[in-house]
Amino acid sequence: MVSSGDTLSLRYAIRLRNGADIVSNFDEAEPDTLTLGDGTLAHALEQWLIGLKPGERRVFLLDPWQAFGMRSEEMIQTLAPADIPPEIKLEPDTLVEFSLPNGQSLPGRILEIDSRGVKVDFNHPLADCPIEFEVEVVDILNKPAE
Repeated sequence: MVSSGDTLSLRYAIRLRNGADIVSNFDEAEPDTLTLGDGTLAHALEQWLIGLKPGERRVFLLDPWQAFGMRSEEMIQTLAPADIPPEIKLEPDTLVEFSLPNGQSLPGRILEIDSRGVKVDFNHPLADCPIEFEVEVVDILNKPAE
């Protein structure tokens, strides 16, 4: 059975509840390989894999709080123009990767640009969206050392 830290061979799809695929690898020749906890898949989605067995295929209908969360006004920030690296092209309604001091990155959608700064929405793009998460565990490739 799948547990935290396992490396899996996996087919999956994330869809809006209206059926529109956001991402899917079911039509690809090979399944994806990922390690639970490495950040490839959102932690909120990884939890739905725990306990599944190789060969098992499931569809989870998730409310926003079970998947990518609810929108938060606190996640909308106004950054000073000096805080934006010059190589970042600023255009409203574009998604930009911002580098954090710890070396990780955080995507943000540019909302507005004016003389006071750049208003950026750091909410996940699928926040507030009920989704369908379909998974097929093809194989458990290795388990972490106990």
